[in-house]
Amino acid sequence: MDCRQSSEGAVSMPNPVVTGATLACTFGMAPSTMNVIRPNVLVESRPAGTIMDMAPVANVPPFGMCQSLANPTVAAATAAALGTLTPMPCVPVIVGPWAPGAPTTVVGGSPMLTAGSQLHCAYGGVISVVVPGSTTTQAS
Repeated sequence: MDCRQSSEGAVSMPNPVVTGATLACTFGMAPSTMNVIRPNVLVESRPAGTIMDMAPVANVPPFGMCQSLANPTVAAATAAALGTLTPMPCVPVIVGPWAPGAPTTVVGGSPMLTAGSQLHCAYGGVISVVVPGSTTTQAS
């Protein structure tokens, strides 16, 4: 694995995303916590993720309540409330892997998941990494 330790004057590379990283969704009402369930490598003593760690609930837990009208449960509850937006429980419906991921650092056959990577939800939300969980290690 090619992970670089940060140092003064070094070119800034993104931090790897590890178990415990904080995630957010543009339509979710609460943050969530990344969970890497099949660790291939440890970064700062925690399992590091790859762009394929995208399973709803298992890797990417719900974000509290969802506010997207593209979510059928939100649309139905909003219609029942005569048009008043009515958030409903958020269970992300992931569309494709995290992108972009690390350009050259590969873990278990997939690019390492890094700060700046995003996932898209079928209900229109964009899931992003708020805090990657690693602080001193950088991926290239």
